[in-house]
Amino acid sequence: MSHDHITEKLIRMANQIATFFKSQPEGERLAGIAMHINKFWEPRMRRQFFELIDAGAEGFDPLVIEAAALIRRPEASDQSVGLTG
Repeated sequence: MSHDHITEKLIRMANQIATFFKSQPEGERLAGIAMHINKFWEPRMRRQFFELIDAGAEGFDPLVIEAAALIRRPEASDQSVGLTG
């Protein structure tokens, strides 16, 4: 799987989560996005997510970018399998 495909898939998945939470009360959206990603994304996926966020990758829904502050950064030593595993 190419790096560009992984990038597109992560962005698409994060944006789908944001789209769902846009139907929730405004005060619950960011926490809901973060809770979902923290609960269901493997540490490797979150690591790739933060690489994209930190690099200023384009395409993320603004809610995803805001919610990033609430998403747990995985430990550097965690090698769990994610999208590329």
